[in-house]
Amino acid sequence: QVQVVESGGGMVQTGGSLRLSCAASGPIFSILRMGWHRQTSGNARELIATITNGGSIHYAESKKGRFTISRDNATKTVYLQMNDLKPEDTAVYYCEALILTLSSRSRDYWGQGTQVTVSS
Repeated sequence: QVQVVESGGGMVQTGGSLRLSCAASGPIFSILRMGWHRQTSGNARELIATITNGGSIHYAESKKGRFTISRDNATKTVYLQMNDLKPEDTAVYYCEALILTLSSRSRDYWGQGTQVTVSS
């Protein structure tokens, strides 16, 4: 089956950087869009950025500047480069992929999440 798996989370000090990766695998015909979201305890999941298979990028307004999304279509991987991290960036980061499968079905797939903790 289709899987979406994140990696690269961890603990970093304020001002540091992290790069998250997310790879999709399985019976995939095309990945129409990939994106990153995050969620803190007690809050709704919020969008960070998305990128289409054509390279169109959308950032949530509040995430512009310190976050950069990129994608490698050949490896079905999306990245999130995070710079100048702040304690309020502490959250579970989720990868999302809108995938058209080999059976011609499209739906959103989510990863299990990766924890990012920024210490002050």
